[in-house]
Amino acid sequence: MFVASLRMDILLPRARSLKDKRSALHPVLAELTRRFPVSAAQVGHADLRGRALLGVAVTAAEARRCQEVLDGCERLVAARPEIELLSAWRRLWDDEDE
Repeated sequence: MFVASLRMDILLPRARSLKDKRSALHPVLAELTRRFPVSAAQVGHADLRGRALLGVAVTAAEARRCQEVLDGCERLVAARPEIELLSAWRRLWDDEDE
């Protein structure tokens, strides 16, 4: 079994308030969980109106499958016109990691 995580630091240039930010993030997070077998949430920059740190996690029997899913998630976020993807970090664990 493999577990993989993806953290994406994003810019929301049109967000003028935290309410605008939530309104922009909600459909993105919903689409990630609808299209891919992942858990997704905002995991950082909660107090900044124009920035967000999104976290995505996936489990699979093969490492390659985890990477494919995270590739799709990253492409989905990068393709959104209201979002600028600043950076992304990945991590992969297998069931032998302590």
